[in-house]
Amino acid sequence: MKRRNKLALLITGLLSLTIVLSGCGFPGLNSSTNNTVRIAVQNTTEQQIVAAIDQKMIEHYTSLNVSLINNLGSASVSFAALRNDNADVSAVRYNGADLTVILGKKASGNSQIDSATVKKIFKDKYHLTYFPTYGFADTYAWMVTKQDAKKYDLNNVSDMQKRAGQMKVGIDQSWMNRRGDGYDAFQKLYGFSFNKVYPMQIGLVYDSLEAGKMDAILGYSTDGRISSYDLNLLNDDKHFFPPYYASPVATDKILREHPELKQVFNRLNGKISLKTMQKLNYQVDNNLQEPDVVASKFLKEHNYFEGGND
Repeated sequence: MKRRNKLALLITGLLSLTIVLSGCGFPGLNSSTNNTVRIAVQNTTEQQIVAAIDQKMIEHYTSLNVSLINNLGSASVSFAALRNDNADVSAVRYNGADLTVILGKKASGNSQIDSATVKKIFKDKYHLTYFPTYGFADTYAWMVTKQDAKKYDLNNVSDMQKRAGQMKVGIDQSWMNRRGDGYDAFQKLYGFSFNKVYPMQIGLVYDSLEAGKMDAILGYSTDGRISSYDLNLLNDDKHFFPPYYASPVATDKILREHPELKQVFNRLNGKISLKTMQKLNYQVDNNLQEPDVVASKFLKEHNYFEGGND
């Protein structure tokens, strides 16, 4: 869940740091049996929902058990868990983030080329298999209220330039210092800076705009709060953000041991659209349903995608 208390954040941070620095596992995590698949899950609503979908699909179509490694703090921590054999699957990886953050490469502007680059390096260098996308891309997106969009004629990101010197903006705290697609690179491409930039926990970003404390925010394109707060997404007219198509990624080791997992993930190929993901996130963030419940309802409504992409 995106809204967590300080104690949970502290615990998550300490556990995450343990994985990254030690290269060792959490006590007990390496003791999984041959019939248990360990899924790494980051601490966002979206990751929690999709991980629950993966878990239920695996348990429905195979005889395997699933163990979720929950609330990992970042894509880097999740990646380290795979590399260090602390996890077998990463529930959701975004190819844009893996291109710029994990691999340290710049986006080419061609989503197919960038996607192929990530898949090849993950396979050849890290022995990880990138499966086809679930069907949605969770891209960073600048947002304003509909009132401000109309008042200041804001349709594109470039339109903010005329007011940027007076604007206060709220951003995902992980974006500020990201390499490749972070704030520094943004300023260079778009040619302007904001008066004040406030990095904060992503859930507070939307609340701050709703409360009138920010003039614009940088959020996620799949977030259910876009519709509940009736926000306007600005068009990234200079194509700054690379594509962030979401996919499951598994170690080649677990796929050799359990090749039946390939069929499970292939069944989910293209089954979750952007609108669908927004609705699923909305049910958790706004209607306060548990991710596990939302995942179960979604799969039952679609009969677990029987006859899918085997």
